[in-house]
Amino acid sequence: MQSLGPLVEYAVFGVLIALSIIAVAITLERLRFYRSMQATRYTSRARLESDLTRRLNIIGTIGANAPYIGLLGTVLGIMVTFQTLGSAANMDVKSIMTGLSLALKATAAGIAVAIPCVVLNNILRRKVREHHNSKQYALYGQEAIGSTWSLAKMNMFLHGEDNHKIE
Repeated sequence: MQSLGPLVEYAVFGVLIALSIIAVAITLERLRFYRSMQATRYTSRARLESDLTRRLNIIGTIGANAPYIGLLGTVLGIMVTFQTLGSAANMDVKSIMTGLSLALKATAAGIAVAIPCVVLNNILRRKVREHHNSKQYALYGQEAIGSTWSLAKMNMFLHGEDNHKIE
């Protein structure tokens, strides 16, 4: 059971590092996509929203679950420490504290992965709203062009009164 301690530690930290790499890779890909995309080229609002939000749920899921992975590592680490304590006839305080500190590092690592993921998810969701709003503005502007009331419609849109009808 003592050899299980390093295995648990490496497994938990390995999973958390892999999740961090995935979150960073998705974030970089999304930022590159947002920089190069033009919302006005989309003819369908559903397609725009689908392209803008692609893979954002993965980052949100990592941010929501990383603390639980860390907590799992802590619980397993404490179980290994207590099992080792129970099976050893003579165990000193140093080895107990070392085992418990390694277990608590897993929770800290889980939180260290979760916080940046939540921040990145919020940043990317804001970018989605910005692109979505620019598309909404472009669609409303195209709809108003050529109409007798185009200036009035655009003025109403800019002032947030886009749900009123002008006859």
